[in-house]
Amino acid sequence: MRVYEMIYQSIERGILKGVYEAGTFLPSENKLQEIYHASRDTIRKALSLLMANGYIQKIQGKGSLVLKREQLRFPLSGLTSYKELHNSYGYNSHTEVISLKKITIDDSLSLETGFEKGNVCWELLRVRAIDQKKVILDKDLILTSIVTELDTEIAKDSLYNYFESQLGLNIAFAEKEITIDALTDEDHELLDLNQHDINIVSVKSRIFTKSACQFQFTESRHQVDKFRFFDFARRHHSTI
Repeated sequence: MRVYEMIYQSIERGILKGVYEAGTFLPSENKLQEIYHASRDTIRKALSLLMANGYIQKIQGKGSLVLKREQLRFPLSGLTSYKELHNSYGYNSHTEVISLKKITIDDSLSLETGFEKGNVCWELLRVRAIDQKKVILDKDLILTSIVTELDTEIAKDSLYNYFESQLGLNIAFAEKEITIDALTDEDHELLDLNQHDINIVSVKSRIFTKSACQFQFTESRHQVDKFRFFDFARRHHSTI
């Protein structure tokens, strides 16, 4: 990771955690140079990236104004767990485990998830509350042949931390699909929806180990107006 990208992430965390409040200005470029021991050009690249992603607006003669953000940001690229996002961005959140049981994959689940018919999986259902409002419904299927033990205490914390630190799994990549779906009875029952909501954002992921073995399928259903899904794409690696 380049220096300006690390500075960008540091300032981004400061904005999301309220260190730099909306409506106030970031420290001057000179001050940021002192804080991060970086050149003016590096600081300007970090600020340009913050502006491109909607965190700040540069105002001539005044500096970088922190913009108000109504939506929470979830990255599309990369493999980042909800717990890691919570720790990075400081969301006031809580996870509730609704159910955890073993199921056998049938024909319809095989088509949807990528698992072979007859595979046995942990079926985990969790609700994520942010600022005391239930806004995410997570559904996980995890191969029991790879993850032999799982309980609700682990599920309340970080599955990725358990997979990597305790089980030694080498999680390599994921295939993701994003759709706008009609609300289900389950969504209405488990989420704190707005009166006008008729749709939900569904992010489906097939997750693989380094040996290209799929061991997990996740569907994460997000309240439409609460989140902004983002990525940062560059046409040429030499840009900036």
